[in-house]
Amino acid sequence: MGMTKLSVNINKIATLRNARGGNNPDVVKSALDAESFGADGITIHPRPDERHIRYSDVRELKPRLTTEFNIEGNPNQKFIDLVLEVKPAQVTLVPDSPDVLTSNAGWDCVKHEDFLKDVIKTFKDAGIRTSIFLNPDANQVEAAAKTGTDRIELYTESYATNYLSNREKAVAPYIETAKRAIDHGLAINAGHDLDLVNLNYFVNEVPQVAEVSIGHALICDALYMGLHNTIVLYKNKLSSDS
Repeated sequence: MGMTKLSVNINKIATLRNARGGNNPDVVKSALDAESFGADGITIHPRPDERHIRYSDVRELKPRLTTEFNIEGNPNQKFIDLVLEVKPAQVTLVPDSPDVLTSNAGWDCVKHEDFLKDVIKTFKDAGIRTSIFLNPDANQVEAAAKTGTDRIELYTESYATNYLSNREKAVAPYIETAKRAIDHGLAINAGHDLDLVNLNYFVNEVPQVAEVSIGHALICDALYMGLHNTIVLYKNKLSSDS
């Protein structure tokens, strides 16, 4: 297993652009800059109201990117059609309702197994790698594997929230879930509230994390330290033991 890859979520750049109108900051340029500064991939999460990433952004980004393109979202028909049109390297399925501020839960794969099977087959038939957002619950892993997904993305909000008070306890369910996933032949992604403080410990403790997707914290850090320097710092956290 190689070093964990860093996929930079650029939704917050689109949020800033949309607050004023026009094309400043330029979402496509920002993505290309992130790639040139060392990002291993670009993540976007278009929502139905297009309050940050717009569907037109997705179409503009695809032919320009040279690293892995990951599109996240709730697989309604409009989203499915977009992903099949654009054909990113990876699609990450997230069960967020249209009115939530940000993703806030993983799939109940037992309850939604049949639905996920159908959607995942559609994407895999198109040659798109699939990942599903999952809470750190080892009991969900078997059902997740039955959907046919290639990967799970561990929802790391609870880890980040509890990291400073008790990092060993905070990471424990992620270790258990990851081990169970590996046993079922699933690869592991992770994301949500990972930052320069908690990232290194997570990837050192949780086995075989293939990729982390980081947006909010990374873009906030870039306001102070610059995008290039920030991406270098995050990459260092993925490659060092401290």
